[in-house]
Amino acid sequence: MNTADQYLKTIYVVQKQEDGPASTGSIADALGVSPASANEMIGKLESRGLAEHEKYKGVRLTDDGIVQARDALQTYCIIERFLANVLAVDEFRAEARELEAVIDDTVADRLDTIIDREPECPDCFDPETDACACLEVTAAAVEQD
Repeated sequence: MNTADQYLKTIYVVQKQEDGPASTGSIADALGVSPASANEMIGKLESRGLAEHEKYKGVRLTDDGIVQARDALQTYCIIERFLANVLAVDEFRAEARELEAVIDDTVADRLDTIIDREPECPDCFDPETDACACLEVTAAAVEQD
């Protein structure tokens, strides 16, 4: 997953949380980047036809952007579930964030066969815990990470 996918994933989640356009500030905060950096990437996504940005109103993903964001989110959930449920990695979220940048679609598809992904994925993603709701870990492990 590349940086653009991380932005698309974040915009998708923030749009759902805010029930409307995602504010640039919310996107920047979620990614831990400056608003200027967020604006720059939003402009690139807009030029690729993946997002629409209206000044002072926020960002909305296009239909193509939504498809790509959902794919990126699904890959993240697959990685998380593999690390937590198959490998029993304690710090699964931190590891998943690191791995999502280097796991390609082929590897994600192969991991998916191991975890037996739920049909509601990626809608299983819970932004409050920053984790897949289908994880088979204790609540304490999720809070700890």
